[in-house]
Amino acid sequence: MLFIIGLGNPGTKFNGTRHNIGFEVIERLAYDYHIKLDRKKHKAFVGQGVIKGEKVVLMKPQTYMNLSGEAIADVLGFYKETPDKIIIVYDDTSLDVGKLRIRERGSAGGHNGIKNIIAHMKTQEFIRIKVGVGEKPPGWDLADYVLSRFDELEIKTIQASIKMSADAVAMILDVGVEKAMNHYNSRKAGE
Repeated sequence: MLFIIGLGNPGTKFNGTRHNIGFEVIERLAYDYHIKLDRKKHKAFVGQGVIKGEKVVLMKPQTYMNLSGEAIADVLGFYKETPDKIIIVYDDTSLDVGKLRIRERGSAGGHNGIKNIIAHMKTQEFIRIKVGVGEKPPGWDLADYVLSRFDELEIKTIQASIKMSADAVAMILDVGVEKAMNHYNSRKAGE
């Protein structure tokens, strides 16, 4: 079983913000593969289903971004699984809107949600899909920026990016992370 986890913050006031892009990718996967995210377990909304022949658990942690590792540790403990069975989808301010970067391992890169996951997992060895949300403008506080919504010019690109991210998850499950990295890491959604 694989665990596909999108990072974000719970509550309607965070819907549509840059920081919640991981949640939106999980919702897209749930829609595309007819998986209901209707159970609240493991400090998250979860749904079980099949993507590309693989049994998966889709997760939207409800612990707030900076405590995401708690929910992931809880679900992996319950299923007696290891961090190599997770794919984390989250926002990245170092990537332009519409760009993806898939990695098999790496540091937190300043992302507090990933920092918390690494602390709970005691490893940096897990697949992650970084979804570009654009660099913060000069003079902006980073927290204010990631909690802001996309502007009108970005909406079409970010919607394409959400679909591309969901397709990247499916490709990882279908043919492996290396091929997915080669296919998606140099592309931009909407082009």
